[in-house]
Amino acid sequence: MAIATSTVHASGQESPTLKSILLEQLRALLHNVKEWFVPVNIALEDVTPDQAKWTDGSGNHSIGQLASHLIFWNLQQLYSFKKLPQPKFDGNNDETFNSFNVTNWKAIVQRARQCVNGNRKAVEESDDAKLQSWYSNLAHISTHNAYHTGQIIYIRKLQGSWDPNKGVK
Repeated sequence: MAIATSTVHASGQESPTLKSILLEQLRALLHNVKEWFVPVNIALEDVTPDQAKWTDGSGNHSIGQLASHLIFWNLQQLYSFKKLPQPKFDGNNDETFNSFNVTNWKAIVQRARQCVNGNRKAVEESDDAKLQSWYSNLAHISTHNAYHTGQIIYIRKLQGSWDPNKGVK
């Protein structure tokens, strides 16, 4: 697939490029304003350590486990893209949920934000050839982030800790 370069239509508007589309996805994942869906930083906002470890007792993951899982996969993609050594991983996806510890909750929230932001910065700094090799993985990780962010909001609704004024009434 060739990457489109920017062209101007008769309407005066530029056509989107692969870079602009990827950046729009990443901006929506981290933005502070609800748009089509609630971004991860708003979903995690004001979650206490006790709320982060809470589960519904049915085997579903906690907010903290989901956040840890998101961090793992966002870093996996970023390190791969930057050709950095990968975090140790034996291929068992269940293990990506298990690094959550209530004592490091604030650091996990900050790290989740940094991971998405790291992917955004990598896209901003990349040329079209580099993005050509990464766009599919990045599109999938964006969808993955949105999916698990929805789960976090659902858990917060079950807990009674979700403020519907933040989105998703």
